[in-house]
Parts: sequence; C-alpha cells; structure tokens
Amino acid sequence: MNHPFDTIIVGGGAAGIFAAINCAAKYPEQRVAVLEKSANLLSKVKVSGGGRCNVTHGCFDPRELVKFYPRGEKELIGPFHQFQPGDTIAWFAERDVELKVEDDGRMFPVTDNSQTIIDCFLKEIEQHGVALHLQTKVETVTKSGEQFEVSTSNGAFTCRNLVITSGGANKAEAYAFIRNLGHTIVDPAPSLFTFNLPGNSILQLQGLVAQAEVRLNDYKLSEQGPLLITHWGMSGPAILKLSAWGARQLQENQYHFTFTVNWLPGETETTAFELLNGIKSAEAAKKISNALPIDVPKKLKAFLMEKAGIDPEIKWAEVSKQHLQEFARLLTHDQFQSQGKTTFKQEFVTCGGVTLSEVNFKTMESKLVPGLFFAGEVLDIDSLTGGFNFQAAWTTAWIASENCY
Repeated sequence: MNHPFDTIIVGGGAAGIFAAINCAAKYPEQRVAVLEKSANLLSKVKVSGGGRCNVTHGCFDPRELVKFYPRGEKELIGPFHQFQPGDTIAWFAERDVELKVEDDGRMFPVTDNSQTIIDCFLKEIEQHGVALHLQTKVETVTKSGEQFEVSTSNGAFTCRNLVITSGGANKAEAYAFIRNLGHTIVDPAPSLFTFNLPGNSILQLQGLVAQAEVRLNDYKLSEQGPLLITHWGMSGPAILKLSAWGARQLQENQYHFTFTVNWLPGETETTAFELLNGIKSAEAAKKISNALPIDVPKKLKAFLMEKAGIDPEIKWAEVSKQHLQEFARLLTHDQFQSQGKTTFKQEFVTCGGVTLSEVNFKTMESKLVPGLFFAGEVLDIDSLTGGFNFQAAWTTAWIASENCY
C-alpha cells in the first residue's frame, strides 16, 4: 500500500517533531507525516535535564552562541540569525509554555517537567493534522523525478519533500539510505562522556565535586569548571566539555590518554608552593589539618596530602620543603591516565553525520538532492551541555520546515 504525502519527516525526536509542526502550520494545505522507528516520540526530550528538559540556553548573540559548538560553529552563524534562543522562547510563549533561565544560562519550562514540552508538541501535532507512523523504520529511499519513494518496515510512502532528522546515539542506523542518496557521512563518535580511570585511588572520593582546570596533555585543550568524581572516573562540566572538543582525537587513540587536573585554577606550581610556604610561616605552631586555608574540598585536601606523604596531624613547622613541593605539584599538576571508554554507555551526544559542506545552511536542503533536507543530530553538529544541542535542533528544523514548499 502506498502512502502519498507532500512532506515526510524521518525521525520523531526533537528536530523531527519541531519540523513537522512548523511545516504543517506554515503550509496547511500540505499532507505532513512523521516516520518513527520506535514506539515512542520525543524520548530524548523526556529525559533531558534530568526530566526537566533543558530547552535552550540564554545566549542571544549568534556570534557568541556558535562558540559552544565543537562541530558546526561556522555553519550555524547564518541559521542562528534566522532562528535563535529568543525565537525559541517566543515560539513556546505563543503556545502558553513559559521558560525560565537559571544562573548558568540553561533554560527550562517553569514547571520543571519535560512532559510540559511533550504535551505542547503533541497538541500542535494533533491541531495541525500531522500523521504519525510509529514503529516504521525506513529501509530504502529512492528518487524518481520529483518524488521520493520511501520503503519502510510498515509499507511504502511517497513525498515531494523529505526531511531527515534521525540523529542521536544510534546515528549509524540512519546512514545507509543517506549514503545511497549520494551523501558523505562523517563516522559517528561519542561526545560528552566521562573519563575512565579504572582502579585509580581517587575513585574513593566518588560523589565529590571540585572546581578544577583540566588539560588534555597531547592536544592543547583545556577547560575550567566543576569536576565530578564518579565510581568509574571523572565527569562534570569541565570533563564533558573537554570530551566534546577532543572527541575525534580521543576516539582515534581508543580513549587512552593522559590529562592534568589543576585543583587550584589560576595557580601555578610555583605560586601554589609560595602559598603553602606562606601558610607554613604564618601557622607554624598549628596542625596542618586545622590551618589549611585553600579553596579545595576537605576530603580532597586530605587525599592529596596523603598522596604527597604529609601527615595532616603534624605541625606546619615540621613539614619539609620536599613535601611542600610535592603537595604544590599535586594541587596544580595532578596527572591521570584514562584507559579506554567505560562500559556504561553514558555518553549524552554523538558527533558525526552528514558532512556539512553538502548542505545549504540557508535552507537546510541538500546540495546534491533537491527536496531532501536535514535537521538535528543527523548532521555533523554537536555542542557542549546547556541546551545547545536542542537549540541546534529547533533552528535547523525550523529552517527546513520554512523551505518545504
């Protein structure tokens, strides 16, 4: 049985549903359908932000916004001038969904519930008559004249406009039929993942959060921010940002690399030693454990002192210069060896996808196949945490929908 439509969107995630809604709203005479291989729509929206849905980020200057995208920075400048976080806020406000901004710039619905976003989308889908075909996996796509013929696990479909939004962690599954349409695919690689430290003694501090500067020794990459010690390694914003910027290089080296943590951001080994030496002079008669005024969590101080061979119960006057130098080194140049990826598959984002040079970013249309559009993570675009990936999804989906005549 053939299902004829004007526009078909492949993928029922954030970009796909946003594209379908906006296309059906702008072109009400069109027949619009979404093909989703699973039984559920918007699964990533549901779990985003711990179930609160980090809709976007409160950065409204496209030139600043693109700096949060390790891949896609140059290409997204134009699209963000068409549709940026301010437009996202307005889009939801017009549908009675209010967003709030938190201190770090992340934006959530005021309900703190991702279901608010999902309910909004489902209401729009119903209102605009978008056809939903769940458990419908695309198998092949061919083009004959101006018509796409889409073969799926649930029958055959035809359309004039085909919007592919089937990105995410399992992008590779969507690539076969895209390659067959002539497009080049950048192989997928995990992005935003924990650094694996099996057996490292610092894992005894799991749950501890500290401000740190982290540097990938071989790649001249560094990030500063909160670092979280987990039961298998290190995570938190500083680590996740580095994993994004270094995603390709780290994959090439099979995730075996060294990195350095500075637990006193802004200090060097020399200035840290001078700081410790000053404390020693001022607090000579006091126990180290009672007089160590540095901005490091208490448990981490104790751990690093033990690692440096310092007994925290002795007086400052009794600490040798050699021990102080080692303590200063650990505070500012604590080195670790990451050993492969974890087995927990906890990466949040995948980079890779349709190579960006083959897409017209004014319209999101393929430069190779007229009527074929791309939006969301199926493109070789990814970002840091904070709502940026969703914003790229909204932006590229909106632009694609505007051009599905």
